[in-house]
Amino acid sequence: MALKDKIYKFLPLPLQNVAISIFGYLWQKRRFGGVFQEELIEFKKRDNFTRAQWSDYTVQELRKIILYAFENVPFYKNLYQQNGFTLERLQNLTLNELKSLPFLEKEAVRKFGETDLMATHFDKEGEYFGSSGSTGTPSKIYFSKTTHQKWSAAFEVRIRHWAGVNNKTPRGMIGGRRVLPNANDGPPYYRYNLVEKQVYFSAYHIAQSTAQNYVDGMKKYGIEYMNGYAVSNYLLALFIKKNNIQAPKLKAVITSSEKLTPEMRTVFQEVYQCKTYDSWSGVEACALVSECEHGSLHVSEDVGILEIIDDNGNEVSEGETGEVVCTGFLNYDQPLLRYRIGDRMTKGKGSCACGRNMPIIKDIDGRMEDVIKGADGRQMVRFHGLFIGISSIERAQVIQHTIHHIEIKIQNEIALTTPEIELIKTRLESQLGTMKVDVNQHQKIEQTANGKFKAVISMIK
Repeated sequence: MALKDKIYKFLPLPLQNVAISIFGYLWQKRRFGGVFQEELIEFKKRDNFTRAQWSDYTVQELRKIILYAFENVPFYKNLYQQNGFTLERLQNLTLNELKSLPFLEKEAVRKFGETDLMATHFDKEGEYFGSSGSTGTPSKIYFSKTTHQKWSAAFEVRIRHWAGVNNKTPRGMIGGRRVLPNANDGPPYYRYNLVEKQVYFSAYHIAQSTAQNYVDGMKKYGIEYMNGYAVSNYLLALFIKKNNIQAPKLKAVITSSEKLTPEMRTVFQEVYQCKTYDSWSGVEACALVSECEHGSLHVSEDVGILEIIDDNGNEVSEGETGEVVCTGFLNYDQPLLRYRIGDRMTKGKGSCACGRNMPIIKDIDGRMEDVIKGADGRQMVRFHGLFIGISSIERAQVIQHTIHHIEIKIQNEIALTTPEIELIKTRLESQLGTMKVDVNQHQKIEQTANGKFKAVISMIK
């Protein structure tokens, strides 16, 4: 645990809000300073691109980042040379030839993300953001300030603006940050970031008995939209509905991280009286899919190329489902090229009434994880931070056998130390409360019958 987290844990509630606001100031400066404003203008301009303009743009950006990676990133230099690619061939690469490039696997990012996948002259002022490992394979993604500002501009234009809000609109957030340090902490189940007018609600205390307190936080700070984990937001809204609590009318609910279902949209509409906007991305920041005001899911081709391929590696036809492969355009310090991100989507067809000439996704199939339940009624689907900082973990799976018993399967070559095992147990109990936790190590965790990997499994019916 970082020193700042240890200090935060023991601060009284008012000072925790101060600490979060100080972090909010630094976080805001990092994301919305520098090139953010000029990138914002460019993303807005590209909203009106024709298909011909998009085609020219993506070819140009693809060649630029692939050539840079070939000349400056040891991993790609070796990979492409081993597969017979020369500098001249890459200089003339077309979109149709992209599929000839080898894949970047998650395991490679985990192993080489801090070494050979880094450019030889990367921006030293950046920092690594660890994926939570909530989808099975933890990794570290490097963000320079410039990359972060470009990514923030894309997020602002293609997600917030399309939903009718912006980064200054008061909002509620349910995500992975641990604003309440312990599972048994009492109300309020939120903390306030004054700088960004953000109420950060705990994802780890959502239950029918706590729903009123969450609504009290929404009203106290006048939030105008909710965002964050789809399932956590849904569970909260469902408990609000079951308790007949009057929630504030919102401008939007913006979901991410998990599959958004029609049932979730209905509940959000009933509880908050607003439309829900779906989105898909990830800490890798190598692709972005977001929902416009007319309900279509569009691919932002200026963030990166998103391929949807079948089992033979060929692009699927309209209406067909396949594996998602991403080639990002924003991160030159640690390029992710033809990255197998682990999700599935269904390709859409036709055009949208919004008039934007961006590819349409019919459905984000994503991962349908099970919901884990605590003995006190809390429910959650993501386990952010459970495996952060334990580099020997290749893949992990959380299985709930009973309401009081959870098994964690670890796939690794190097055995975990006793302190690492105890750390995982402590982290899980800090999210769900005291229970029996077994940590079992395996050489390989088997996939499901259809070849997919489930990071969270519940045996409770």
